Amino acid sequence: MQRTQARATQRYCPYLPTGDETIAARTIALAAQYGRYGYRRVTAMLKAEGWQVNHKRMERIWRTEGL
Repeated sequence: MQRTQARATQRYCPYLPTGDETIAARTIALAAQYGRYGYRRVTAMLKAEGWQVNHKRMERIWRTEGL
């Protein structure tokens, strides 16, 4: 007889992306420099600088920073 582990014992370990602080700081700097730019254009600027970001990550950072 094979014993199985109860589903109630399984927990999700949240993934915390690394480097969000530095990306957020650069995002704030770009938003302050270019006041009328939105998160999409700032995302394109960060990608041009060599950062690996996608629109969902940038939108989350944009919202949490209150930009």
